[in-house]
Amino acid sequence: MKLTEENYYSSEASQHYMSVSLFKNFMQCEAAALATVKGEWKQEETTALLVGNYVHSYFESEEAHQKFIENKGSSLMTKPNKKEPYGHLRSEFKTADMMIQALKQQPRFVGLYKPGQKEVIVTGNIYGYPWKGKIDSLSLENLYFCDLKTVDDFHKGHWQKSSRQYENFIANRGYFMQMSVYVELIKQTFDVECQPFMFAVSKQDPPDKEAIKFTSDEALMRMEDSMSMIEENQEHIQSIIRGEEEPVRCNRCAYCRATKMIDLPVDACDIEIF
Repeated sequence: MKLTEENYYSSEASQHYMSVSLFKNFMQCEAAALATVKGEWKQEETTALLVGNYVHSYFESEEAHQKFIENKGSSLMTKPNKKEPYGHLRSEFKTADMMIQALKQQPRFVGLYKPGQKEVIVTGNIYGYPWKGKIDSLSLENLYFCDLKTVDDFHKGHWQKSSRQYENFIANRGYFMQMSVYVELIKQTFDVECQPFMFAVSKQDPPDKEAIKFTSDEALMRMEDSMSMIEENQEHIQSIIRGEEEPVRCNRCAYCRATKMIDLPVDACDIEIF
């Protein structure tokens, strides 16, 4: 299957290609992820996702930003009323405009992010299966790529049950995996090794902003660990997609709540705490 802008996010593409987001979905809830692959379940777009796409589209191109606004116009505006028959831009997207302005004023961001080719589709084979990725800004001539992230607060701690400690948003959101996969897919697509950078902007007032690299021994180790996680779990996930294994329900996500059927009563002392 040849990937294009039109079919990249389709259910058919997900059946042919693994991606970082789909892999993370399977790690969170196998049942919900499989339903998504089959086109049986689609999570509603959250405001956080819309804000991120609003900012992304602006730095992709003027045409992309205008198209996003035209497609999502009603989601960006408040409900009409007598005083405002067309409503007004919701506060979240006023904040998004502030985030855009904050980045535009940063020479480091403009100098690194702007020159690259935007939304570049890359594909490759990782541990025996086809994968896909989409690079926010890729500069093949200078051997680096940039990923743009919108974050609530850079310094907010995220509790990890597995390690029993707080970690930053990079670890919590699986960005070590994303960067390592993108490095590999760019290498397989263009036969060059590119250095990853991440630019993050916060949703605070005023927005915080940061350029992030992945060069320390610990960062490189975490990237290697994330690839090992893929290797360890991918065959099981593919077996689920092929219908050879039954997916496990997490029993706490939106899909599991929506499709849950009450069975025998549980004891009052046995309610799980997640």
